[in-house]
Amino acid sequence: MPSTPLSQNSSATALASRRRVREYLTEKAAAVEKTLERLLPIPSPEDGGVAEAMRYTALSPGKRIRPIVFLAAAESYSTPASRFLPSACALEMVHACSLILDDLPCMDDADLRRGRPANHRVFGEDKAILAAFGLLNLAFGVVSADASLPVELRGEVASLLSQALGTRGLIGGQALDLASSPTGRNLHELEQIHSRKTGSLFIASVEMGALLGRAPDAERQALILFAKNLGLAYQIVDDLLDATSDSAVTGKHSHSDRRGNFVSLSGVEGARRLAEELSECALDHLSILGSRAALLRGLALHLTGRTR
Repeated sequence: MPSTPLSQNSSATALASRRRVREYLTEKAAAVEKTLERLLPIPSPEDGGVAEAMRYTALSPGKRIRPIVFLAAAESYSTPASRFLPSACALEMVHACSLILDDLPCMDDADLRRGRPANHRVFGEDKAILAAFGLLNLAFGVVSADASLPVELRGEVASLLSQALGTRGLIGGQALDLASSPTGRNLHELEQIHSRKTGSLFIASVEMGALLGRAPDAERQALILFAKNLGLAYQIVDDLLDATSDSAVTGKHSHSDRRGNFVSLSGVEGARRLAEELSECALDHLSILGSRAALLRGLALHLTGRTR
């Protein structure tokens, strides 16, 4: 009986891996959305419209990437992801909070997010700000009340979220972004901005997974470096889509970054090469996990190769 060519075996393995990643993304996104629906407050006349504004952004169509990366990192240590869905949703709430604030006129002044009008365009700036803080407050409440988290780890999970948001995380990155001059930016400055604005929540996602999976310190540090490089690669792919696609694909207005980005500095081909290099570097850092990192590798390849 003739043997199957090695290239055919490799192609079949790669196809099966991509299919598994797509199925995982679909399954976990649905689980996150179902849990979000349960955890978010139900609108009532007594809340002044804030609950509706919170749900508008948190439940808007999205990829749920950060909670899914967290769940995948936890599963690398044979930790059942379903146990930690509330904490995964806390990551998504924090991300939704950042989107509302990022779109405000005093920040990026965006009209469109995920294919729908930005939160402040629907509910007004006052309710949008209150909704953002409502989501932030709820996220920490969810973590503190998550019975699936070991009691001794709840404070550390909350601390990881806090660090991701702080002056050395998302808030600091946004402040640097607003303060920088478009004409004076360089690649190093952009890396500093987006390693915080985008990378910080990716890092928190894998650190939470590593913490709950009781990962050895060396593997936890490798996952942090993986997430840092993946976050930057993810941002560059976003910039490429912004430069080469329209709002029907991206869900937001294209060519809208007035302060410049990786494409405006490096050109389309230069940005593509940089995203590829960062993706390869991210994958290299997973080598310490061996076969346990198969799902994280597949997710990284999917996220940096996406077209929307």
